[in-house]
Amino acid sequence: MMPVSMVGRAGELAELDRAWSAVAAVRRSAPAVAVVTGAAGVGKSLLVAAAVDALTPRPALVLSGAARVHGPAPYDWLAAVLTGRDTSRLGLPSDALAWLAQQPTAPRERYAPGTLLRLAVRTVQLLVGAGPAVLVVDDLHALDPASVNLVGELATVADLPALLVVASRPPADAVAPDLTRRALARLSGVRGAVRQHLGPLRPAEVAEVLTQVYAGSTPSDRLVTSLWRCTGGNPYALTELLAAHAGEGPEALLRRLPGPRHPTAPRAPVSTADPVVDVPLDPELTAREVEVLGCLVAGMSNKQVAKALGISVRTVTVHVSNLLRKTGSVSRTEVALWAVRHRLPVPAPVD
Repeated sequence: MMPVSMVGRAGELAELDRAWSAVAAVRRSAPAVAVVTGAAGVGKSLLVAAAVDALTPRPALVLSGAARVHGPAPYDWLAAVLTGRDTSRLGLPSDALAWLAQQPTAPRERYAPGTLLRLAVRTVQLLVGAGPAVLVVDDLHALDPASVNLVGELATVADLPALLVVASRPPADAVAPDLTRRALARLSGVRGAVRQHLGPLRPAEVAEVLTQVYAGSTPSDRLVTSLWRCTGGNPYALTELLAAHAGEGPEALLRRLPGPRHPTAPRAPVSTADPVVDVPLDPELTAREVEVLGCLVAGMSNKQVAKALGISVRTVTVHVSNLLRKTGSVSRTEVALWAVRHRLPVPAPVD
C-alpha cells in the first residue's frame, strides 16, 4: 500500500547492506549476524524484506523461514526452508530429513536431540555450500525451542558463508521466553554482530508519511500530532488507520480521528514525560476478550482468531461485537487502534 515502515529506517537499511557487503566481498567462512528487535507492528519483517530485496551483489541463495501459523512445531524454521526443495543430493539420512521437513509421512523420530540438532546444522551448511547466502529468521519469538537452538548454533558454526538476519519481538512475547532471551544474547554477542532495535516513528516521520500519502499538500502540525498520539507512532497502526480512511483528505481524516472515549469517566494519570494523550480508564474486559483483542491488534481475521484460540468463528464474532460496544469503536481497525492508543497490555496471539 505505502512504505510507512520504511520511513525513518534509512540508517538501518544501510547498516544491513554494509553487513552483507562485507560477507560478499571477503567471502568469510563464518556467518555475519544481524539482530532486529522491536514491538509488534514496528516494521521488523518489512525492514528485513526490503533490505534483502536491495542487496548488491545478489545473494547466491536466500533461505527464509518462520513459525507455523497456528502453533509451533519442532524445527519450524528449517521445515519452511526445506519446503519444495530437493534434498536427495545432500547425502544425509532420508528419515532425518523427512522429520526435519515435517513431512506427514516421516518415520517416527529415532535420533537423540543433540544428534538431530547437528543434522539440522549440517543440512543448512550443505544448502548454503560455497555461498554467499542470506539466512532470514522471521519472528524468532514465535519459533519452537528446537528452531531457536538451531538459530543460535548457526550463528557460531565455523563453515557457513552467510549473513544471518534475525527479527524478533522482546523475549517476554516469546513462546519460550528464557530460551529466546539467551538466544538473542548469544546472537548479539557474536563478534561484529549488527544490533538494531526499532522504535516507533517520531512526529517528523509521521509527517513524512502524510506527505507521501497526500501528495501535493503539507500536513498541518495538528494532524501530525494527533496521528502520532493516537497511534503511538506505531507504523502498523498508522498504516491501518490511513487505509481505513483512504480517499479522504487530511482535514477530513483529522475530524474522524478516534478521540478519548467516555469523556465523563475518570482519567488515568499520565506521566508528564509521556507524549500520548491522557485516556479514560479501560473498560472491564474479560480475559477472553483481551485475548481476542490481541489477535485483532495483530491483524487477524475472525477465522484466524478462532483457530489461534481454539474457539468457534461464531464465538469470535460475539467477542468482537462486545469489544466494539465496550470501547465505543465502529470497526475492527478502530478497536485495534484503541488498544494501541491506550497501551493496553494485550497478549500476543499464539501463531
